[in-house]
Amino acid sequence: MTTIVTTSPAFGTIGRVPEAIAERDWTLIRCTDTDKPQGGVGEHLDTMEIMVVGLIGADKNLINNAPRLKAILKHGVGVDNIDIPAATAKGIPVINAPGTNANAVAELVLGSMLSLARRIPMVHKVVVEGGWQRHVGSEIEGKTLGIVGLGCIGRSLAAKAVALGMRVVASDLKPDMEFVEKHGIELRSLDELLSEADYVSLHVFGGKDNSKLIGAEQIALMKPTAYLLNFARGEIVDLDALAAALDKEELLGAAIDAYEQEPPDISHPIFKHPRVVFTPHSGADTKESVERMGLMNVQDIDAVLAGEPSPRVLNPEIYK
Repeated sequence: MTTIVTTSPAFGTIGRVPEAIAERDWTLIRCTDTDKPQGGVGEHLDTMEIMVVGLIGADKNLINNAPRLKAILKHGVGVDNIDIPAATAKGIPVINAPGTNANAVAELVLGSMLSLARRIPMVHKVVVEGGWQRHVGSEIEGKTLGIVGLGCIGRSLAAKAVALGMRVVASDLKPDMEFVEKHGIELRSLDELLSEADYVSLHVFGGKDNSKLIGAEQIALMKPTAYLLNFARGEIVDLDALAAALDKEELLGAAIDAYEQEPPDISHPIFKHPRVVFTPHSGADTKESVERMGLMNVQDIDAVLAGEPSPRVLNPEIYK
């Protein structure tokens, strides 16, 4: 019997995934207690064979003290909370689930754009409080969407935006030119994109290389009528600079789904702005997305237990 420890609240709970786990007679232990270090994973290091990571990660100490650990999988895409070098040193494959959350995140971005354009959270609050303050918003058709990062999520968002009549400009180090040409996307440098776009949506990896990618200097390039959307990682945006720009009306609004600290410290000035839409890092949280992730994780666990490499392994050098 294989013991799987997960720090994801959703892994193995939705769709066909619970049945798939039961059919394989795996033992699934969920460690999501925020009052315990790493959710309580430390209590199961001696028996853990597979770790499925959620927002609580796998650091070097955990990896080095799990003697039976055969693989680390991410129930999602971003692996910035997994110490891949430490896993590689132990010969442990690290595997994520690319593309499984792309549609879910892209749809939430579009929903946030519409919420900002029509001030939906604000007018909802007015109505339920007994008021009748109407607001003249704007349409997203004909507007320019700037996408920073044309990975799976960025491409899904771009295709939907084009279908809604938006002009799409994008910045990417290695763009998929076939996709770009098919959808009429215009490539730009980051600075050019920031100056042109009515909506700027961020879809790049986190980590030190992209820390404060969008700061005061970059925000200053944006139109005062533009919106900034961060559905990637919290460290990518300098929240101090964003709050200051909103205070000075140098930016019209923002939508934020990812934070450096989660849950975030709501004493930060950004959380007092009525022109910002907040969501709790829930871009991937749809039944369909969670099921796709879980089934892909199950498929990769099968491969690991059979001694086969997964096509999604992020450190393939362990097989050499």
